[in-house]
This record gives sequence, C-alpha cells and structure tokens, in this order.
Amino acid sequence: MTDADDGLAGRLVELTGDLIRARGENPGGTEEATVDVIAGFAHAHGLHVHIAEVAAGRPNIVVTAPAAARRSGELPEGLLFLGHSDVVPAGDGWTGDPFEPRLADGWLTGRGAADMKGGLAAVLCALADAHADGGLSAPVSLAVTVDEEDLGTGIRHLVTDGLGPHAGQHFSSCVVAEPTDLAIITACRGDAYLEVRLTGISAHSGRPADGRSAIIAAAKLITLLTDNQAELDADGHPLLGAGSWSPGIITGGQGTSMVAGACRISLDRRLLPGESAERIAGWLMAAAAEVGITGDGIGLDVEVTMEMPGFITDHDSPAVTTLEAAAEAVTGQVPECTVWTAACDGGYIARDLGIPTIVYGPGSISEQAHHVDEAIEVAEIVRACRVYRQLIGTTCR
Repeated sequence: MTDADDGLAGRLVELTGDLIRARGENPGGTEEATVDVIAGFAHAHGLHVHIAEVAAGRPNIVVTAPAAARRSGELPEGLLFLGHSDVVPAGDGWTGDPFEPRLADGWLTGRGAADMKGGLAAVLCALADAHADGGLSAPVSLAVTVDEEDLGTGIRHLVTDGLGPHAGQHFSSCVVAEPTDLAIITACRGDAYLEVRLTGISAHSGRPADGRSAIIAAAKLITLLTDNQAELDADGHPLLGAGSWSPGIITGGQGTSMVAGACRISLDRRLLPGESAERIAGWLMAAAAEVGITGDGIGLDVEVTMEMPGFITDHDSPAVTTLEAAAEAVTGQVPECTVWTAACDGGYIARDLGIPTIVYGPGSISEQAHHVDEAIEVAEIVRACRVYRQLIGTTCR
C-alpha cells in the first residue's frame, strides 16, 4: 500500500495538528490534554492504553499494539518507542498563534511540531497500521512521559512503574522519537540540575569584615567550577566530549548596604554515561570545603533537582543495525549514525531497564526545536512513520 493510497500524509498532519492544539507547556503541568488526544487516537484504532497519574493532571501513557494470541510459550522480545507529551513555553515573537497549527509549502508550524508532536504522530500511526495489519508476534509499545522538558518526573515514574501491564515484557530495543533529522543517535550525554544554597552572616556593608558574604562565596564556587571544567575538558569522552558546568541562575542578598547572608546558584551539569549527579553533588561540597570556600560562617547545601542519565549503544548492536536496514528499505539510503551532546529520557530506559536505546525521529533539534515559529516538514514525518512501520514489520512479525 502506498502513502497516496492510505492517505498517510493527511493522517499525520491531522494528528500532529491535534497534538499541537493540546498545548502542554512546561513548566505549567498541562500535559493532560495531549494525553487525551493520544488516548482518543489509540482507542479509535483498537490499541491498548495504560495511563498512570504522575501528579495531578500529569499522566504518563503507554499505547500498545498487542501481539496476536499464542497457544504456549513466552512472547518474543517486543519493541518500545519513547516520547514526551510536554513542550517548552511558546514565548513571544511568533507570526501566528503558536498553538494553532499552520500548514504551508509542505511545512507544519506550531509549538511542539518538531519537539516532538510530529514524532509522536509518526509512531502512533505506525502502531495503528501495524495493529490493523494483524499478526504481530510481540507487542509494540509507545511510552509517552510528562515533564521531560523540566524535571523528568514522568520518566522516573515510568521506570519505577515498569511500563504498567508490560512490566514482565522484554523489549529488544527502544527508539526515542525525538527530532534527529532522521539520523540515528547511538549515544547521548546526560544532564543534571543542581540547586546550590550558600549561607553567610549578614552585617552592615560599612563594616563588611563583621559578616561573611554568601555572594563572595558563590563567586569563589564558580571559579572552582571553572577550574574543574578545564580538568573535565582534558579528560573528555572520545565520542561525547566532556561533561560541562553552566551556572544558569544566581540570586542573593537583601540590599546593597548589607553583606549578603544568602545566595543561590542553579547549575546545569552535563553528564557522561556512568556519571552520578549525587556523587557530583558530594564532590562539589567536599571540594568547596577543601579549598576553604565553606567554614568560618559560610555554609553550603547542594540538592539534585533533576537527573537524566547519558547512554551509549554500540553501533554493531541489533538495535542499530535493524533500524539502519529498515531506513534503507524505505529511503534507499543508510542513515547517518552520530551522537548527541543533548540529553533525553532514553538514558533512563538504557540504565534502569537495560534496554538498548537509540534516538531517531523527524524534525531538527538544532534548527526548529524550542525556536520561535517551530516547524516540521510533513514529508519527514511521513518518512519517519514509514521507517517505523518497516522496523515493526522486521522485528515483530
């Protein structure tokens, strides 16, 4: 059946548009409307749905094209897709309503079009078509998490929940449908947010020696991180480069005429596979004490508020080679295999569930995702869906 015969492009535009209209800006905790669209599509096509409430109004959803009934024996390994229902805030500067999709010249514009409503639509249509064709030897599931764009509460709940009714099911691989320009990402750095709280002793600024400035301590701490960055750069990973520090927010003090009694720094620390955010937080506290930043009236507390592990999947893994073959069968070309310095929820699937993980999806992470007038080429969503259908047919029939 050709795309013209089954109206694939039209179906994908309609579903992607419905997902864009559902919004889901994060921070904001408004993913429920997007999940409703996903669940409605799944029910209409006879797919199984499992919904797990992560927080009020913030549900994860797992949609499954089930395997055909078997008389005996264990099911063979299934196939897992992964995505997220939230989007970054639209912001200002759009040339139209960011949540009213616009189709022009083969491109669909709207917040989340590339990251990652187009990818979700491609997987959902592939699951619906696979189920309609029948004869699946193993289940094919799409897990969609909340809060990927902020603190990662959805993916942490998912790996703890064990994919709901599929807790005992083994999966041969996980394909994260994030935008990659249809290149295969075999390795990603991770990410962590560290909230640093420094306390000092307030005093009159006319006699600063009577106090202990938390802001000055914060400046010394940032210098410590700058020195550590040089060490990280010298010992970087051959594929992923170095872990990195980035102070994103700093606030402190109560008035210009007062020695600052408190200061807060929000740090982003990009992680290499195998690095632990908690161990890094412990290192930071120990290193600050060792160089004399803390003590003598200066206190320090470091809290990890978000951690997203990195991962590496070997290029020769069946997870990679099977997708390469599926893409070549559809497009006539083997896609590029590369790595990301970005992070995604797939690190949890690889680390906590032990499933070989790759990232492959329509749209551009650098040119479109999180941009004003975010857009995705319809032809690329179509190609992604066709590759996903071919992958399902190769691995689960």
